[in-house]
Amino acid sequence: QVQFVESGGALVQPDGSLRLSCAPSRRTLSIYSMGWYRQAPGKQRELVARITSDGVTNYVDSVKGRFTISRDNAKNTMYLQMNRLKPEDTAVYYCNTYPYGSNWGQGTQVTVSS
Repeated sequence: QVQFVESGGALVQPDGSLRLSCAPSRRTLSIYSMGWYRQAPGKQRELVARITSDGVTNYVDSVKGRFTISRDNAKNTMYLQMNRLKPEDTAVYYCNTYPYGSNWGQGTQVTVSS
């Protein structure tokens, strides 16, 4: 099974920026659609953004215009550039295939707070 390793989370002030990275254990990005998901305390995990193998992207309405999903197939790495962060973006962020599989990484914590 593919393992996912997420990184890049941090404590950031509102309106700040972060870039998250996702490194699958196998060459996955050029084959499958991939997604960034997040889970805030007390809430269900939700899809934030996804990217197809052809590079087509989609975003949940709450992050449109602020987040950008991308991938580098040569590096087998996926990114989530997050700008103009809001407190409601606070969550643990995960990457997985889209639709998601059963194997989740540990995620990376993003905390937006002044």
